[in-house]
Amino acid sequence: MSTTLLQSNDESHVSQACEAYSLSTSQFHALHSRSSAAKATAYCPYSQFRVGATIITEDGQYIDGANVENAAYPVGTCAERVAFGKAVTEGHKKFKAVAVATDISPPASPCGMCRQFIREFCELQTPIFMFDKDGAFVVMRLEQLLPLSFGPEALPPRDELPAKA
Repeated sequence: MSTTLLQSNDESHVSQACEAYSLSTSQFHALHSRSSAAKATAYCPYSQFRVGATIITEDGQYIDGANVENAAYPVGTCAERVAFGKAVTEGHKKFKAVAVATDISPPASPCGMCRQFIREFCELQTPIFMFDKDGAFVVMRLEQLLPLSFGPEALPPRDELPAKA
């Protein structure tokens, strides 16, 4: 798939996306409904830009997050990083798909910082579903959103690092 705008209420679009990304239709609908619902928990008094995110783990669990802003703007946290932070601290390390929902149309993609954060924990083939305010969506693999990425495998193993002086 590419940047083609698909409709979540069109079962042919849903089936096509599910087949392409190895998800069931119930997983797709859960990602859509949960990421959309997560927007309601956003703390965004400055931008008023609500974002919800949902991750599905390899073992079928769903973890939700929403953006959390701060008066010192750079220290706000995006929905995707909230969801991944929760997932990782709860012991999850393998993920099947990511969904992001916003109140705008067309859908918004994860920001650059979130793309790199997702890269830390997801395979390059992981699908990222991006939903707009009306349920339309775009889906792309992480490697499409973050080409030529830098990931944990690029770093030397800890046992190969030089000893501290």
